[in-house]
Amino acid sequence: MDVTGNTGARPLAPEVLAAFRAARGFMPEDEGLALHAAAVEVAVRLGLPLLEIGSYRGRSTLLLAEAARRAGTVVVTVDHHRGSEEQQYGWEWHDPELWDPADADLPPERRRTDTLPFLRRTLADRELGLEEHVVAVVGRSPVVARVLGPGPRFGLVFVDGGHTDEHARADWEGWVPQLAPGGLLVIHDVFPDPADGGQAPYRIWRRAVESGDFSPVSATGSLRVLRRHGPTDGPTDGAARQG
Repeated sequence: MDVTGNTGARPLAPEVLAAFRAARGFMPEDEGLALHAAAVEVAVRLGLPLLEIGSYRGRSTLLLAEAARRAGTVVVTVDHHRGSEEQQYGWEWHDPELWDPADADLPPERRRTDTLPFLRRTLADRELGLEEHVVAVVGRSPVVARVLGPGPRFGLVFVDGGHTDEHARADWEGWVPQLAPGGLLVIHDVFPDPADGGQAPYRIWRRAVESGDFSPVSATGSLRVLRRHGPTDGPTDGAARQG
């Protein structure tokens, strides 16, 4: 993949692009296509599973699943499905449609969000055939990361979860050790200017660049792609073990 995100692979299937456009979420199309291009490149090159932190309704999950299908692997998508900070009652991105029906008798300030049914609905289209390439894990990101433990098991780690420093730092510490050499670290909502958005993802991006372990690959809107240094020619030992 060159710095523009061009892998030379066939473009995203029209029916998957249509499903992406129809799904509700916060990822612009140009950033989604850049994510897909990165995922296709690394999935084919390394043959390892992909990881998404922050499923929400599954808009970007569709793209990662299509990339995983091309390489005969899966995307593991992790989310507690209770909504991020800004999606809670009284905040800017709160959506009553996402309220958990189990809390219907509670006052609004006590009702919880539940996005899991919407993720299932996004992936359920049998004509797309993507659901079997998705492993949805319901739980808080640091807890799931601890359960899996360190080890280079993923070819791509896509960080798009909580946007506080606490959450972004936990995603870095929990998941980056699980990224294989030659794998891609993709971070969403990277805004160098504080006037454009929160700074936690930007600080994680800076941490990756300054660590010396990563090289920048591409930048599309607020999406940043970095490659972890290490062997990149052919499947890793992890891929052979998982096969």
